[in-house]
Amino acid sequence: MKRRPLRACGATAALSVALLLSSCTSGITPGAGTAAVDGRDTLGDPLFPALGNGGYDVRHYDLDLDYDVPHGTLDATARLTARARQRLASFSLDLHGLKVTRVQVDGEPADFSRRGDKLRVRPASALAKGHTFRTTLAYGGRPSDFTDPDGSTEGWVRTADGAFVVGEPAGSQTWFPGNHHPSDKATYDIAVTVPDGWTAVSNGELRSRKKAADGTRTFRWHSAEPMASYLATATVGKFRLRTGRTQQGVPLITAVDPKEERKSARPLGRLPEIVDWESRVFGPYPFSSAGAIVDHPPKSVDYSLETQTRPIYSGAPDELTVVHEMAHQWFGDSVTPKTWQDIWLNEGFATYAEWLWADEHGGKSPQKQFDAHYRLPAGDPLWDFPPGRPGKAANVMDTPVYERGAMVLQQLRNAVGDRTFFRILKEWPAEYRHRTASSRDFIAFCERRAHKDLSGLFDTWLYGKGKPDRTY
Repeated sequence: MKRRPLRACGATAALSVALLLSSCTSGITPGAGTAAVDGRDTLGDPLFPALGNGGYDVRHYDLDLDYDVPHGTLDATARLTARARQRLASFSLDLHGLKVTRVQVDGEPADFSRRGDKLRVRPASALAKGHTFRTTLAYGGRPSDFTDPDGSTEGWVRTADGAFVVGEPAGSQTWFPGNHHPSDKATYDIAVTVPDGWTAVSNGELRSRKKAADGTRTFRWHSAEPMASYLATATVGKFRLRTGRTQQGVPLITAVDPKEERKSARPLGRLPEIVDWESRVFGPYPFSSAGAIVDHPPKSVDYSLETQTRPIYSGAPDELTVVHEMAHQWFGDSVTPKTWQDIWLNEGFATYAEWLWADEHGGKSPQKQFDAHYRLPAGDPLWDFPPGRPGKAANVMDTPVYERGAMVLQQLRNAVGDRTFFRILKEWPAEYRHRTASSRDFIAFCERRAHKDLSGLFDTWLYGKGKPDRTY
């Protein structure tokens, strides 16, 4: 995510699911003799303990959303394919606000109950460890936005002509039930039905858009690569949808609100160049398409988000913001943090991508960017907390995560040299492609590539409190 106030410093869905089921169930012997347990309603995230649920992994989401734009109401069905990690008597899902009317597990009715944003599901019989099961939920109501701990608005945000849908860190639970923690990635099929004349934009590839006799149109999107739920979107508006390709052949899909079209023309005109440049610096583009969504949301939403394959912008972006959000496709989207405490692995890299782009286009070098930041006094907000230990949920999108996170990378570059550093920029996202990773994983990876102990550097710059008294 790039929050604008921080810019002061410069195949068919059915076939996919069938293949998934076959790969998940092969060679599994259910532990029928083990006592069934209630899956935990937390994954123990150090900053957001309420997010996520234990006992299972979601492999695929199949969402059918019917959105009544004039009334702002949603009528939806979610089908989740998941694998039990233990013998489950029940399990929970995250869902905010919307009313659930029916739940089935493996085709049989299941009991369910609500407590806050947790939906507890109790199948008719216990789920064996290793069993791949399918949960179908009918739900609906008026999806809402909410204010996250850092004060920003997220979730299903109504606009004058639809909805601006963003989910970092917790907003995705406002529009579909799931395991809403970045450590549980899955593939997605998202179908959105809207009145004719409106467009629904999501992640991945647009498989079809069909008009029905009742005057509605359904847009079906498919994401074959795993995605964390906070990166999913189902944004609705009166967009102008365009397609294209980069010179290296990456397909592009852009959706732009007509109010933002003139201002967006120049930065989006450089999108093909940016994608190809980042592919040279960071390695092959990790997804099957790229693009952008430029909407015109309320003033309460003043940031952009790296929604997978198709970043969403609140208003026309500038060039560096496009560079930042597209860099997230490698750092954050393909390689996703194991916990929210590892968020600097997203934002530090995306900010450093801005520094590299500026250096190649007549701006300051990364070292000069570093030097300008390091000159800031010890009382500056830049030094409020270390990027590897944000300390509290309200800090996850604050300045140290972005700017000091990028400074960590410049210090790494100085310590290992350009040749090894740029190998790391390519080989890190290749090694963890479509997986999750922690800061400790990154440190160990760098030490293997550099053939040296880097603990002093990371202890000082990633985890040390206050302004470090030395550089590398």
